[in-house]
Amino acid sequence: MKTILYIIQKEFKQIFRNKGMLPIIFVLPLLQLIILSNAATFEVQHIKFGYIDGDHSATSRALVEKFDASSYFEVLTDFPSEVQASAAMLRGEVDVVLNIPPYFERDLQKDKHQSLGVTINAIDGAAAGVENVYVTQIIQGFNQGLRVDLQQITDQQVQAMAIETIPLFWYNETLNYKTFMVPGILVLLVTMITLFLSGMNIVREKEIGTLEQINVTPIKKRQFIIGKLFPFWVIGMGLLTIGLIIAKLIFDVPILGSLPLMYLYTSIYILVVLGIGLFISNYTDTQQQAMFIAWFFTVIFILMSGLFTPIESMPKWAQVLTEFNPIKYFVEVMRMVMLKGSGFMDILPQLSKTLLYALIMNGLAVWSYRKTS
Repeated sequence: MKTILYIIQKEFKQIFRNKGMLPIIFVLPLLQLIILSNAATFEVQHIKFGYIDGDHSATSRALVEKFDASSYFEVLTDFPSEVQASAAMLRGEVDVVLNIPPYFERDLQKDKHQSLGVTINAIDGAAAGVENVYVTQIIQGFNQGLRVDLQQITDQQVQAMAIETIPLFWYNETLNYKTFMVPGILVLLVTMITLFLSGMNIVREKEIGTLEQINVTPIKKRQFIIGKLFPFWVIGMGLLTIGLIIAKLIFDVPILGSLPLMYLYTSIYILVVLGIGLFISNYTDTQQQAMFIAWFFTVIFILMSGLFTPIESMPKWAQVLTEFNPIKYFVEVMRMVMLKGSGFMDILPQLSKTLLYALIMNGLAVWSYRKTS
């Protein structure tokens, strides 16, 4: 035990001796949490809106005013023709073009039916989908109000019954996207820092030649590995603590669940990451190699974790692969505990899989580490 404590003490001194590494470990991740949480959003605002008014009636002007009153759209100009509107969209001057046909108001009053043309710049498919939803909602709201104004109720007609829906939003009542993203980005930062540091740690010993000196000492393999990885386990838990404080104070993210439960799961999850980092370092000779390999797997894990895109929307084969993704389980647990207030039994499936993952990865890492005497 004393040997392990001496190695841990040596590792902490080595970490804090490097003054240039301290901002990278503690300051940059927190800045990234603040910046990414504000930047990573699927909300689309300041949509450049143009229209072609072929009717020039009171109804068409009222419809355009609906878009102008929306906080999502910036009504820019009235195009005289579809050719000019298409040219403006080609130059990137407009994102959405609404085409109001001639005799729009007359046909509505006469036939109770009319069609509108909407052209959306769909280079960014996700943004185009959101813009289409915004346009549809505004037109439907306008149509509902217009239907009431145009409807002529006689003695033989029965007024149609209106069905009103009252949505109830659970776990994120204000629909604040930061509430959804902050726990996931916190997972991302804890994972990246602990993986990169642990992956490059033993490789650095190889590069400077101290690993050979340690290998000829009577230090046992398990003592050396525990002593080398424990400081980064502590750093990971510290990053989680600071990240939770920022999430609460700056972003006002609710923390409804148990903090000890969150720390329990994180302590096991960090063992998974440290095991992966040690396994990578055993098969690399330079810090650059270790960083590139760690970054390669981190990008795959992040993109397939459900952090930015729902797992349910992925192909079936990708959904199967996500079962082997440890970040997926950490993201799920953080959102479940923080936003839903989930308990131990709720996260037991994720906890069991993560514990099994930790045992396998650390077992492989210890097995692949070769100590010569």
